[in-house]
Amino acid sequence: MTSLPEGAVDSKFPDSSSSASNQIDSNSNPSKNSLFSSIFTSPFSIFESNPNFFSIEKETKPRTNDWTKTIKRIMTSGGAMRRLQERILGTGRIDTLSPSSEIWFLGVRYKVATEESSSSSTGDDADNGFSAFLEDFSSRIWVTYRRGFEAMGEARYTSDVNWGCMIRSSQMLVAQALIFHYLGRSWRKPTEKPYNQDYIKVLHQFGDSESCVLSIHNLVQAGKDYGLVAGSWVGPYAMCRAWETLARENNEKGKESLPFAVYVVSGDGDGERGGAPVLCRDVASRLSAEFSKGGPTWAPILLLVPLVLGLDKVNPRYIPLLKETLMFPQSLGILGGKPGASTYIVGVQDEKALYLDPHEVQPAVDIESDNLEADTTSYHCSTVRHIPLDQIDPSLAIGFYCRDKDDFDDLCSRSSELGERANGAPLFTVTDSFGAPTSNRFGDTFNLEHYSECSHAGEDEWQLL
Repeated sequence: MTSLPEGAVDSKFPDSSSSASNQIDSNSNPSKNSLFSSIFTSPFSIFESNPNFFSIEKETKPRTNDWTKTIKRIMTSGGAMRRLQERILGTGRIDTLSPSSEIWFLGVRYKVATEESSSSSTGDDADNGFSAFLEDFSSRIWVTYRRGFEAMGEARYTSDVNWGCMIRSSQMLVAQALIFHYLGRSWRKPTEKPYNQDYIKVLHQFGDSESCVLSIHNLVQAGKDYGLVAGSWVGPYAMCRAWETLARENNEKGKESLPFAVYVVSGDGDGERGGAPVLCRDVASRLSAEFSKGGPTWAPILLLVPLVLGLDKVNPRYIPLLKETLMFPQSLGILGGKPGASTYIVGVQDEKALYLDPHEVQPAVDIESDNLEADTTSYHCSTVRHIPLDQIDPSLAIGFYCRDKDDFDDLCSRSSELGERANGAPLFTVTDSFGAPTSNRFGDTFNLEHYSECSHAGEDEWQLL
């Protein structure tokens, strides 16, 4: 599998542990260009500061097989070496984010125009300015390729390099849902230890061994009926079903599981033959009641919506709709990227999708659930990368987290309004009831052939163009 050909790569931000005095001073009012360049330097500055990365050019001319081995090492290593590969093979032009356009990041708007941030604030803005955005971005959970973990599969894999990017992207999405659930959307990674117990518990669950409930090992096992095999790449639809299965099996076995119900919203033919997925209020209500075991409260829900929005590329008519889902307060982002190179899309600016990249290779770590002094740096990223929205793979999945019934009702209202503006081609539709669905617990397959009258748009209106 190839690395993601990025439309642009923005280099590292100030470390999230820096004190407030080291953040951008909005009162100093520098020019936008000078301010922005002070934050986003050349993505290859790491090579300039460490010329040893280019030491191979100073050696005697290698034999062909030596050069092949060198390239293989470059292609399978992470961090700076991956960017060296991109430099050699080509990744498109180097660009930066706009210093004036607003950023939508997992449902929060950031007005990054520095000279306006202190004077044009409105009540619906949670934060303003680059520094607030960077702090938020670097607080999100980042999950990447790992090497040296507990052997898995018949081939006894101890690394997921070159095949696990979709699994890692999905782990990031679910990790954000867990952070939002336990700590809230406004949580930021603290600058001092000891850390919060819930934060450490979340990271522990994503450890790379069978003993960690949300590990790559357990996800591969849960998704075997949908084609998940160690060493092979998998698509968004199968990945969503693997999460659904893992949550259901853990619940049935009495194991520690996700603290919310999982609802995979699918369309005709269980999402495999096109057709707009249908979000059904009655199904969500039933899943919530089953999860809370008949309790009086509405249980939180994780909604996963796998989509196919074109053949070779996303049909342009869907791009504005995708952008708007990232503005929903319930947004968990999008599993998407280039074909065979999944990423976790978390935000948008203009026509650029901002994402966290799982293709860095890091050593496996084991964070104990009670270790509040653990080193968690490998789970956070201070590098924003972006790709043009019209270059992402048309096969993707959108995630939403609804804390309670009011939150769910608000999502349905926003989704219905978005569908009405879709000119007959909605991302998904909303209905009250399927009538008498044939389904199992936790959102198992629905036979939608009997309930087509409930859909707000027929299959002909939602096309793969």
